Amino acid sequence: MDPATLTTERLVLRTVGPHDADAVYEAAQDPDIQRWISQFPSPYLREHAQGFTEQLVPDGWADGSMFTFGVFLPSGELVGMLGLTMRSLGVAEVGFWATKEHRGNGYITEATAAASRWAFTDLSIDRVEWRAEVGNTGSRAVAERAGFTIEGTLRSAINNKGVRRDCWLGSLLPSDLGLPSTAPYLPASPSWGSPRSSEAESGGV
Repeated sequence: MDPATLTTERLVLRTVGPHDADAVYEAAQDPDIQRWISQFPSPYLREHAQGFTEQLVPDGWADGSMFTFGVFLPSGELVGMLGLTMRSLGVAEVGFWATKEHRGNGYITEATAAASRWAFTDLSIDRVEWRAEVGNTGSRAVAERAGFTIEGTLRSAINNKGVRRDCWLGSLLPSDLGLPSTAPYLPASPSWGSPRSSEAESGGV
């Protein structure tokens, strides 16, 4: 699909291209970004920024596998990056980072809420997932402020530069934003969480 542009009260979310490579490269020198973002090489070289802006981002939009937005102030200054990666039918995973100088202003929370709403209304997504390595409290705070429900901890679910680590998992559903789902949602009965719920549960089908 063609790249979309989203606007919020304070931000412009748009795709990035070769002209944004320098800004991405400079932001990515932050040790915290390299530490917590498992897909980030360390050290992060200029060629990595060029490959990201010139190939990875446009290819993701073209084949519908990943929808990446640069998060900008109206002045054009980069404040972060956000991507929605398709994981399965109706399910996308959101990932994001903020430039060091713009953290604490709520920009990425604002961008995450806007991009998730767009995914529900324009991509027919029924679940947006968020994952972050356990200990990444900044990312978790963004997810919670954007309305995500933290569902638990997944063991050995992230490979961060060759080391397997536990991660937190959260989700946002259309109903959390007062929006309809594309398919009916039937939540499990609370009784199914009990080990003594029924013989059918313990015996299988």
